[in-house]
Amino acid sequence: MKKGKLQWTALLLAATVGAAGCANSNTPATNGVGGNGGDGKEAVTENKGTDNAPAEATPFEITIRHTQVGESKKFRFALLEDVVKKTEAEVPGLKIKLDGVDSEVNRKEKLRGEMATGKPPEVFDVFGSPDAALFAKEGLMLDLTPILDELGIRDQFTTLDPFTYEDKVYGLPIGGSVEGYFYNKQYFEEKGLAIPKTLAELEQIAETIKTDGKIPFAQSSKDAWIPLMTTNNLWSYYGGPAITYGFKTGETKWTDPSVAQAVAKHQEWVQKGYFKKGELGFEYADMRNQIITGEAIMMMDGSWANSVFRDAEQAGDMVGKIGYFNMPPLKAGDPVVVMQDANNGYGFSAAVASDPQKLAAVTAFIKNMWTEEMQLRGLEEDGVLPAMKIDLDKMKTASEDPLMQDIFAAVSEIGISFPAFDALVQADVNTALSIGIQQIIGGETSPESMLEQVQSVQEAANAAEQ
Repeated sequence: MKKGKLQWTALLLAATVGAAGCANSNTPATNGVGGNGGDGKEAVTENKGTDNAPAEATPFEITIRHTQVGESKKFRFALLEDVVKKTEAEVPGLKIKLDGVDSEVNRKEKLRGEMATGKPPEVFDVFGSPDAALFAKEGLMLDLTPILDELGIRDQFTTLDPFTYEDKVYGLPIGGSVEGYFYNKQYFEEKGLAIPKTLAELEQIAETIKTDGKIPFAQSSKDAWIPLMTTNNLWSYYGGPAITYGFKTGETKWTDPSVAQAVAKHQEWVQKGYFKKGELGFEYADMRNQIITGEAIMMMDGSWANSVFRDAEQAGDMVGKIGYFNMPPLKAGDPVVVMQDANNGYGFSAAVASDPQKLAAVTAFIKNMWTEEMQLRGLEEDGVLPAMKIDLDKMKTASEDPLMQDIFAAVSEIGISFPAFDALVQADVNTALSIGIQQIIGGETSPESMLEQVQSVQEAANAAEQ
C-alpha cells in the first residue's frame, strides 16, 4: 500500500509539476531583497489620512512547515519559535503560522503533493539533494542567492552543494550530521569492552552482548530509512564510498558483488539475533528506548539523536552514561568512512518573489535563523552540528557535554565522508531500496534478488532523465 501511494505521488508530480513551473514562470519576480528592486519597505502601506497618524502595516501571514515534532525535537522547536517571534517583531503586519508534520510524511507525501499542484507553503522543511534540485528545476523554489549576498552569509556555510542548482542556491541547511554508534559506556566498562577498531571486532562485541542476554543493536525498521543507515555505511565500506555516486550515472550498479556483500552482512546480523525481534513494527523512538532501558547496548543513528540522551526527561538515569563511536573499517588502519552531510534544511516557495511583504518576511527569517548564535545554540541545546563555519574551539566550548565531546572526537577521526544515499539517487530508487531492505529484514528475499529489483528501478529512473 505504501509503495503504491509513493509511486502514485511521484507520477502526479511528474505529470503536473511542469505546468506549475510554467505558471510560476509567468509571475513577475526579481527574487531580490524587498522585491522589484525594493528594500522591503513595501511591507508598510502608506496612510493617506490627514491626521498625520503613523503608517499602518497591512496584516499578512506566511506558513512555515517544519518537522520539529515530538519530545525528541523539543529543543529544536523552541529555537524555531524564538526565531519566529523575533521575525514577527521585525516585519510589520507579519503573522507566522507553524505547521508541524512528521519528517517522512512531509518529504515523501505532503510536500510532493503540494509541489505537484504548485502550492507549497512559503517556507518548508526540505532535503537538499535530490529534492531541492528537482523542485528548483521546475521553477517552484525561490532563488536565495540575492538574499544571501545581501545578508553577506553566502560563504559562511560548510557546504551549500545539496541546495545548489545551476549555480543558484535554493535552500539552506539547518545543521550538519554524521552517523555512528551510540553505546552504553557503563556496560562497556563493566564488561571490559573497548571501542572496536574493525568491523570484526564490532561483531565480536555484538556476540558478547548477545551471550549476556542483551540486544547488541537497538533498531526500529517500520521506517526503512532507519535500518538503511546501517546498510548504507556497510556498502560504503565493502564497495567504497564513491560507489553510490555512480548509481545515478550508470557508472556503478546496485548488483555489484560488494553491495550484495554489504546487504548480506546486514541480513546476517538480523539472522544472528543482533536486533530485537519484531523490528519491522517498531517506531523510531522505540529503538532509543531500547538503549535507555538497558535492553540494548549499541544503536546506529545520526548524531542528532544525542539530544535524547542528554535530556533527563527522556533518558532518565542514562544521562551521562551514553557514548559514541564511528562504525569501524574492515581492516585495522584503514580510513574511517562516515556518512557526513548537511542535507536537511528549509526551502522557500518561488511564489514569495512576487509578494514584497512575504519576501521581506523570508529575508528576515533567514537573517535571524542562520547566525553563529543560533548555530551554537542548536549545538548546545539540541546537539545538532553546525551547518555554518564555526571554529572547533567555539563548538567545544559551546558544549562540554561528554557525549558531544565523543562526537567531536569521532568527527576528527573521519578519513573519508560521503552523503547519505538518498541524496544521490532518485525518489523511486529510494522507495525500491526501502521496500527491499524491509524484505531482507523480514526474510522474504535474498540480497541478490533485492538488488536486482533496485537496479531495475535505477535504470528506469536514469532513462527517464535522459
